[in-house]
Amino acid sequence: MATTDRERLIGLAQAHGFVSTQDVSRAGIHSHQLTRLVADGTLERIARGRYRLAGSEVTEHHGLVLAAATAPGAVICLLSALSFHGIGTQLPAEVWLAIERGRRPPRLLYPRLRIVQFSGPAFHEGIEVHELEGQRVRVYGVAKTLADLFKARHRVGIDVAVEALRDAWRKRRFTMEELDRAARACRVERVMRPYVEAVAA
Repeated sequence: MATTDRERLIGLAQAHGFVSTQDVSRAGIHSHQLTRLVADGTLERIARGRYRLAGSEVTEHHGLVLAAATAPGAVICLLSALSFHGIGTQLPAEVWLAIERGRRPPRLLYPRLRIVQFSGPAFHEGIEVHELEGQRVRVYGVAKTLADLFKARHRVGIDVAVEALRDAWRKRRFTMEELDRAARACRVERVMRPYVEAVAA
């Protein structure tokens, strides 16, 4: 029996966790089918041109996946990267996302985004790529995240940065070489030095 456009569209959403209007067009499925699935509650809109199956089971990192899909060039950063790496006690209610300075900030209905802008080495240093829910998600590594926290200490709190540094050092999640490189990229060597010396003493 031939597969209907409705079934194919649902299959796309199941395979990738969400489906975009571009995916639908590339698959040769008429956009009216997308409208019908939203109208009958099978799909729900999560961002401009992006939809997921209503009530679908997702992982704890689903918000990061959605944010990364909306802004492929962006990087999960600061408190969200900290939580992803399992360091510290922060549980952010929004996804912290770094974009390169000058780029247009993405818009997303869910999850809420906290956008920060980095440039040059501060943006490009320490990017890791993780596969989550079948999607490639860019996340800053532990050392870069620690440097970012100290750079953004007036926004996130110096106590949060110091707690993260202590926890990451205790868990041996970075090397001093990695931390030095990240601190240079973020220009926070002098700011971090006394805290790093105290932790490593």
